[in-house]
Amino acid sequence: MAMTAKVRDTLKHILLVTMFCVAFFTEQAMAERVKDLASVAGVRDNQLAGYGIVVGLNGTGDQTTQTPFTVQSIVNMLVQFGVTIPPGTSMQLKNVAAVTVHAELPPFAKPGQNIDVTVSSIGNAKSLRGGSLLMAPLRGADGNVYAIAQGNLVVGGFGASGNDGSSVTVNIPSAGRIPNGATVERAVANDFLTRENIVLNLHAPDFTTSKRLAEQINVTMGPGTAASVDAVSVAVRAPQDPGMRTAFVAALEELEVEPGEVQARVIVNSRTGTVVIGSNVRVSPAAVSHGSLVVTISERPFASQPVAPFSDAGETVVLPDSNVTIEQEEGSMFLFEPGTSLNEIVQAVNQVGAAPGDLVAILEALKQAGALRAELVVI
Repeated sequence: MAMTAKVRDTLKHILLVTMFCVAFFTEQAMAERVKDLASVAGVRDNQLAGYGIVVGLNGTGDQTTQTPFTVQSIVNMLVQFGVTIPPGTSMQLKNVAAVTVHAELPPFAKPGQNIDVTVSSIGNAKSLRGGSLLMAPLRGADGNVYAIAQGNLVVGGFGASGNDGSSVTVNIPSAGRIPNGATVERAVANDFLTRENIVLNLHAPDFTTSKRLAEQINVTMGPGTAASVDAVSVAVRAPQDPGMRTAFVAALEELEVEPGEVQARVIVNSRTGTVVIGSNVRVSPAAVSHGSLVVTISERPFASQPVAPFSDAGETVVLPDSNVTIEQEEGSMFLFEPGTSLNEIVQAVNQVGAAPGDLVAILEALKQAGALRAELVVI
């Protein structure tokens, strides 16, 4: 009897542990890290852009007669090196191309660090393969130089042409990248260490997620640490010491929060016919009839020849013969019950064999009838 009670207690313990593990992992599976849900206000990339010259091309550069700015750039560069070009000199440069250079300057990037750059032709160069970018300053929106780019290009595209005008092009040979091709010369100032509070901005605005994020921070870091400002922002009190503030934000990013359910939406791409239906989409009771009308017009011209006694004076002519046929496919009707889910909608549409264009028409009709419980977005 004692053995039976012991076994019962053991089984009960195992059952409780199993229930706890199931509940724990279910909650963990639904929760997401703060670093995946939000970003710190003011901590962002900055766009840089500049103008430069790519040299060393194998005859695939700009046609200087159509891109005079390429010649002007070369002349200005040679003057800086002490080389004077006689006035009126016609420079036919086939191994030079004018390009734009752009890059993303990461937050907290310090002088001396390297960043990747993208180089794109702005003239009529056929390919930048094998070229080298000469020193090009990269400027920010304020006009200041934040990086200097230079180096050999890595071009993924390739092109070849023959004397008869035939050509083959793979990918885009008029653009390339230079890994670590720019050196940061100036840091972008931000107020991360000076502002009293840090603000976490959600990637997807949602009042429920904002509220839950503030509550989770208060439970973990202490009451009154965070406050939900709106559907996007959560203000958090942070230490003023730089080292402690960095560690505090690192701890915040590892917190896990269960985001709120997204709004019920149906996204329709009018150009490609792509339809994306959210998981919370529901349909009120409605009946849908699906069918199509096919009209076929065929032309079969025939020759009309004169017969005796008019064969001498007549002539053969071609007369049209039009044939019009109308076929209507058998229409299918299906019924949506109250609270129909996404899975049931997809199954019903697949059963009638509706194409993406037909599905869009069905969804628009359901929305007009007030049966689609979701926002219909056409992009």
